[in-house]
Amino acid sequence: MISVENALQTVLNTTQDFGVEEIPFLTSLGRILKEDILADRDFPPFHRVSMDGIVIDFEEFKKGQRSFKIAGVQAAGGKQLTLQDSKECIEVMTGAVLPNKANTVIRYEDITIKNGVATVALDEIKKRQNIHNKGKDRKVDDVLIQKNTKISAAEIGVLATVGKSFVKVAKQPKVMIVSTGDELVGVNEVPLTHQIRRSNVFTLVSLLEKLNISSETAHIKDHKQTIKSKIENYLQEFDVLLFSGAVSKGKYDFLPQVFDELGVKKIFHKVTQRPGKPFFFGKKANCIVFGFPGNPIATFVNCLAYFYPWYFNSLGIVQKEETAILGEDVYFKPNLVYFLQVKLKNKFGHIIAFPVTANGSGDLASLANTDAFMQLPKDKTVFKKGAVFPVLKYRL
Repeated sequence: MISVENALQTVLNTTQDFGVEEIPFLTSLGRILKEDILADRDFPPFHRVSMDGIVIDFEEFKKGQRSFKIAGVQAAGGKQLTLQDSKECIEVMTGAVLPNKANTVIRYEDITIKNGVATVALDEIKKRQNIHNKGKDRKVDDVLIQKNTKISAAEIGVLATVGKSFVKVAKQPKVMIVSTGDELVGVNEVPLTHQIRRSNVFTLVSLLEKLNISSETAHIKDHKQTIKSKIENYLQEFDVLLFSGAVSKGKYDFLPQVFDELGVKKIFHKVTQRPGKPFFFGKKANCIVFGFPGNPIATFVNCLAYFYPWYFNSLGIVQKEETAILGEDVYFKPNLVYFLQVKLKNKFGHIIAFPVTANGSGDLASLANTDAFMQLPKDKTVFKKGAVFPVLKYRL
């Protein structure tokens, strides 16, 4: 049996590169950028008017002039005008290019206009006020978005403004999610008294969708040869296989034996944790195999604790550890790492984790009341209120 720390490090050491693809920028939301995005010109690309009003030559104001004949209008998107007479002004709109030979913008709120003459109602102004200078934000060839950034709505806007209609992103792994067991029936079926509906596979589908990973699903009955035949094909077709169930010591837990017969290298099997102890991790050629225990909470926590870090590490993303303050005393006797279900609350700027009562790792319904798992270390039996521990969050 391997420790949680060694299991995670082993998983991280087995990451792989899925390559890069170029896609339309509008479909890149949530994907991982695989190129630096550079400014194609200065930002802003010209001296930009930042207030609606008039623009003047500051030297005339400094000499005492307060009334300026309006010589024209500089609209946003319009060709740059020139202030031909320094004793006149030009009306300007927000976003417009600053007219030539003009250098100071005065807001409409600070002037009155009558008979084509603008009169300034201020005694003091600053030269070049209300002007967003060319290149103030970024210079041409500056890095605007760094490689390995997760693309959000903000990055979409930047991609548009630099003309990146297509963008390079990390390819997503091709994933198959497999459940096994005669006791499982479809979501739309009415289970008999000895059956339950399939749920773990759809939990995994949803957890992967949060990473923008599409997946396929399959269910295999408890028949060893059928399981072996199907998995043999999956190992050749997919980058990742995620299994829920059939990895423990039950009579029909065929997966470890099938993996061995198909040449899947067992990297480890069983981790010193609860829930999720029977976790199997292996590899054949370029296919990674995650065998999660069948209990719903065990499947859920192992996906967050191992698959998520494996995926981010494969894409070159460094995850920051998140922590929370334990809100109540907790007692846990087994010498195992305990992934405690918790509800998170923000109090005075601190994240407090309150334990959620659950009836073991099969209590799927308890997940609806849970925000995260708090990772409590082994070799302790008492965890005091106020102590800080890592958390694996799955709600925003």
